[in-house]
Amino acid sequence: MRSMVGRRYLVTGGAGFIGSNFIRRVLETEDGVEVTNLDALAYSGVQATVDELNEYPNHHFALGDIRDPEFVGSVVPGHDVIVHFAAESHVDRSIQSPADFLETNVVGTGVVLDAAFKNDVQTFVHVSTDEVYGSIDSGFPDESASLNPSSPYSASKAGSDLLALSYAATYGYRVILSRCTNNFGPYQFPEKAIPRFVTNLIEKVRIPLYGDGTNERDWIHVDDHNAAVQLLVEKGVPGEIYNIGAGAQIRNVDLAMQILDAFSLDESWIEFVPDRPGHDHRYAVDSSKMRSLGWTPQATVTERLHEVIDWYRSRPDWWRPLRSRT
Repeated sequence: MRSMVGRRYLVTGGAGFIGSNFIRRVLETEDGVEVTNLDALAYSGVQATVDELNEYPNHHFALGDIRDPEFVGSVVPGHDVIVHFAAESHVDRSIQSPADFLETNVVGTGVVLDAAFKNDVQTFVHVSTDEVYGSIDSGFPDESASLNPSSPYSASKAGSDLLALSYAATYGYRVILSRCTNNFGPYQFPEKAIPRFVTNLIEKVRIPLYGDGTNERDWIHVDDHNAAVQLLVEKGVPGEIYNIGAGAQIRNVDLAMQILDAFSLDESWIEFVPDRPGHDHRYAVDSSKMRSLGWTPQATVTERLHEVIDWYRSRPDWWRPLRSRT
């Protein structure tokens, strides 16, 4: 087994929100590390993010599609760790165009898994979502809970999870799987709820809220999520699943009000819009297994919301060109 000192990472989807923040974390906290960032720069991949990452001398960008076996097979050899973030990820777009989600999230994951296995990459972390469990009426499901996805997005992620786990079961491959709750933080694509609300208000536009706003989510800062993923590279058990959650559920309408309060605005700035089809009411996970490895989230959405708002206020150069894609 290769030494993990000065390890070589391949990060798929590293031009996106969570992946790019993970790359920054690794480059700034691990000695002698080299990172290859594989991204197609499709819908939510951002060239400006890649340009910033390229300022690190040990970041290397590989432009290409995870659905392309020849390309992926040319990039994978020589890496110690693959962290697989690449995915189509927006529920609304999955309802409009499910085929894109099936091709990227299931077929693309299969291509990356196969190349990793054939090239003996020592560790493969497959990053997934709590949405595969579906809507949770009460309580906090652990990793043994049944999969009950509601949207083409979550169904495609459930399919990719099962595919990843099959490589562990069939081939004894060293796959570790994580399922995380809703992320927030800098560099998040402005179609997502928090950056959509924040950038709308910066531009003095009302914020859209589905249904009656009582849908509940557990928001976790992207730094806390990535700290967990980084720990899984070190301590995760191959073939195991790890839920990652902050345990800080909040209703969408209450989150919207917190953001409005930060802008000194009232509820008249909320525009209630028709609910989306199959909208899960509540997400929640039991993350005690992840915490048993020594991980704990450092802050709640309430504690870090002002920091995130300040980032978007200071970086219109990053998000404003992306608004036309949403």
